[in-house]
Order: sequence, then structure tokens, then C-alpha cells
Amino acid sequence: MDFTPPESLKKILPEVRAFIREKVHPLESAMQTKGFHALQPELEKLRGEVRGTGLFTPHMGKEYGGAGLSLMEFAHLAEELGRSPLGHYVFNCQAPDAGNMEVLAHHGTAAQKERFLKPLVRGEIRSCFGMTEPEHAGSNPAWLGTRARREGDVYVVDGHKWFTSGAEGASFCIVMAVTDPESPNPYLRASQIIVPMDTPGFRRVRNIPVAGEPGEGWASHAEVMLEHCRVPVENRLGEEGMGFVIAQDRLGPGRIHHCMRWLGICERAFDLMCERAASRQLSPGKPLGTRQMVQEWIADSRAEINAARLMVLHAAWKMEKEGAANARDEISTIKFFAANVLQRVLDRAIQTHGAMGLTDATPLAFWWGHERGARIYDGADEVHKSSLARRILERYGLKKGREE
Repeated sequence: MDFTPPESLKKILPEVRAFIREKVHPLESAMQTKGFHALQPELEKLRGEVRGTGLFTPHMGKEYGGAGLSLMEFAHLAEELGRSPLGHYVFNCQAPDAGNMEVLAHHGTAAQKERFLKPLVRGEIRSCFGMTEPEHAGSNPAWLGTRARREGDVYVVDGHKWFTSGAEGASFCIVMAVTDPESPNPYLRASQIIVPMDTPGFRRVRNIPVAGEPGEGWASHAEVMLEHCRVPVENRLGEEGMGFVIAQDRLGPGRIHHCMRWLGICERAFDLMCERAASRQLSPGKPLGTRQMVQEWIADSRAEINAARLMVLHAAWKMEKEGAANARDEISTIKFFAANVLQRVLDRAIQTHGAMGLTDATPLAFWWGHERGARIYDGADEVHKSSLARRILERYGLKKGREE
């Protein structure tokens, strides 16, 4: 196993890092104070520059208009982009669009790809994904209240979703809805259905404030209502009842994307922490970095980031070699391990900066508020730990059963 960046990326990665540092970092303060909409002209200009490099929508195949990077190649790139809250958006591989593109590529019909996927890959539109509901536990995706009742060639969709990321300004939403509530298998009850945002009955109620910020556009998390939304059956992704299977197919690569983005955040936070420790004077001639406790934070952070990176790259390697189904343990492990490394590194970096770390002078406070969700979304830590431990114990003879 060789997890060093492949030859195809050795020239690209330093160039991307310089691009992010020189052209994207300067926009971060304005993003925090003015919001996404005010930055839109500058961001679109940068997206145009990225198109010219051939790296726009890097995770998608060239047949769809993407850069055609493999999962391992994209993992290395995602870490560089993660060094800025705006990095993935500028390269058109931000969540939830990245996952929606992959779902459409793997499960969409030719017509769906033409209408929804290709404009998404070109960055002409955005999308959102509607699964989580306020009335049901988000950690149980087989328990949904949203219903899609079939009437001939039409589904009538009724439901209530929240934390539908990026709904403001999106062109369509991929909605998880129960199509067969009587199925004895709870994992075959739901389907994924593409619902255009201008469908009568589809309503964005509000953007849910996160960490005291309402969020806008791509960076928002919305509550939405679906009231008698009539959608053609041809908008269904895959076979009826395969919504959960498609969702799991989406989450495997998605967790690699997220974990490498988190490592990019860790590296930026680590740089800021070290720069602060080396330059901040506690008293004349005594920088903060001379304190053993601060040195311990730096040493622990370096070790944890390195360990997490190797774990994530190994999971990506195994997915490419053996498929996501054979990398379930690795995927669960990196999800909770990398999320906790992220939280610890950010906490140490903020502590090193003191009160300054709580301000918008750096992106640390933004990340602390918004990335605490890393331990919740795409499967809470507790769910991943429990499922991982059960699979391990079954190999030692533990019989399957209900958790007490």
C-alpha cells in the first residue's frame, strides 16, 4: 500500500494549495460577516478560474464533464480544499451536491442525467437532499414519516424535512419518501425521488440557524414542507423501495469526502496553532510555544492528524480495491475517529489563541460551531461505534440480536 499522492497529483496539489491560500482565504472574513450572497460575484469568478484548470467538479467522471479523479486522488485533493470553508464550493464538490451527483451518475436514467446531473456538474445549478425529519430520529433512516403515494404515473408526496442542506437557491431536492409502508422489510419501504423546487406544494419554511448563524444559499440548512407535491414516477431514482440501499451507496464515498475535508481543516488549524505558539509572547523573550502544555497540544495534534489521514486513505484504498460493502468496518472507524480528531485539534487551536480564537479573526470559531456536527451527521458516533462493535463480535461468535 502506498498512500503518497500519485504522480498525477504531485504538481497539482501544491498549485491548489497556493490557489486556496492566495485567492480563497482572503474571502473567509467577508463570508462570516457579510454572508454567502454578498460573496457570490467573487465566488463565481473563482469558480470560472477553476474551470480553466480542468479541476472543476473533480470527483465526477469526464463523461459527465468532471475532472475524472479516482476516489484516492480526490481524497488528497479534498484535504487541500478543506483548508478553507469555501474550498469545496469553489471547486464544485461541496455537500450535498457532490453526493447527489454520484447518486445520479450511478442510479439515474439517461433523462435524469441530462436534466439534473449535467447542469449540476457544470455548476449551473445546485441541489439539496431531504432525508432527516424533525419527528423521527435521524440516526434511523428506515423510520420516515414522508409518504409518496402513487397515482398512476405520478407520486403524491407529503412530508416534513429539516436540515435539508443547501435548499435555499437549489433547483431540485432528492427526497427520501416511503413508497411501500407495508413492506415487511423496513429497509425496502422508501424510495428516492427527485422533486424540483418549483413543484407546487414544495415549500422552504426557513433556514435553521446553526451556531447562531442563519446560513445562506449553499451554506444553509433548511426546514421544508411537502404538501401534495405531484411528481412524475419517472423522477424516481432506481427501483421502488431501493431508497435506503441508494442512500448507503451514497454514504460510503461521502464519508471519505468528509473525513479528508476535516483533515484539511485540521491542517489549517494546526498551522494557525503553531504560528500563534511561536509568535505570541507571554512575557519578553518567552513565546507561548515554550510552555510544555502547548508543546503537548502540538505533538498530540500532529500524531492524531497523521494517524487519521492514514486510516482514511486506507479506507479509500480498500473501497477502490474491494468495494464499499467490504470496507464497512473501515468506513465506520474513520467516521467517528476523524470527527473526534477534528474536534480535539480545533479545541487546542482555539485554546492556543485565547480569546482571539473565539473571534472572526481566524476561521477557527466558525469551524468550531459548524463542524461540531461532524460527530452527528452521516451517522452519529454512537451508531457507528455500536454497528462496528457488533460486526466484530459476530466474528467471535456473538449471535445477532436486539440491543438492550
